[in-house]
Parts: sequence; C-alpha cells; structure tokens
Amino acid sequence: MRSSDVIDVLSDLFILRGVPGHIRSDNGPEFIAKAVRDWITAVGARTAFIEPSRPWENGYCESFNSKLRDELLNGEIFYSLAEARIVIEGWRQHYNTKRPHSSLGYRPPAPAAAPWPAAQHQPASPATSTVADKPTMH
Repeated sequence: MRSSDVIDVLSDLFILRGVPGHIRSDNGPEFIAKAVRDWITAVGARTAFIEPSRPWENGYCESFNSKLRDELLNGEIFYSLAEARIVIEGWRQHYNTKRPHSSLGYRPPAPAAAPWPAAQHQPASPATSTVADKPTMH
C-alpha cells in the first residue's frame, strides 16, 4: 500500500465514524510515511504505534493470525498459488459469515446478507426491452 491509499481509506472511515482519538498501527512504511503522519495530525488524531517485536500490543491482529494459522495454514499444503487463493478465500468467507466469534456473542462478524424482498415482476414494455435487435447485414 502507498501512503495515499492509507489516507483514502482512513478519510472514508473518519467521514463514516468520526475522527478517533488515536490510530494504532504497526510501523509499516505506509503508516510511518510523513504524508500519513502529517494527515493524521491535521485531522486531530494521534498515532499509537505498535513497537517492533511486541505483537501483544495488537491483540485483535494476533488473535486473527493465530486462528488463520491453526484453522487453515497448519492443515493445508498448497501446490499452486491458484489453489492457495481459492482455499484461503473459502476460509475467509467462512470466517466472516458463518464462524461464531465469542467476542460478538457467538455471531459471525458479517452474516450473509438477507435477500432483498422480491420485487413485483412485470413484463417489460417494448420501450424498455432488454433484447437488442439483430443487426442487419448489408
């Protein structure tokens, strides 16, 4: 990620949820970049970096990494990048939509979306037909 990517995502979040008192992150180059630090200061937040070699300062990330390792990576051998992408995406979908999380009252973080109520189906009028006329060959 570039620092501009981080600023774009954070600005969207700040608009939706408000400016937090501080932002906790690791010391990755995208977070310690001068542009990001200056922007965070300009919006009125502070930084709270996680010190290198001190993963316990970010319990959420470490908890996720542990579960990813225990529930997926320790039990799989990937023979190709394509296989890894497919298997990991399946696990990610399960983790986010089906797997119960104790911190959320044993609910998944993002349950599958409920289908929108069925709309009244009416035949399309000729003016709104979605079928294109067959082109005429000359």
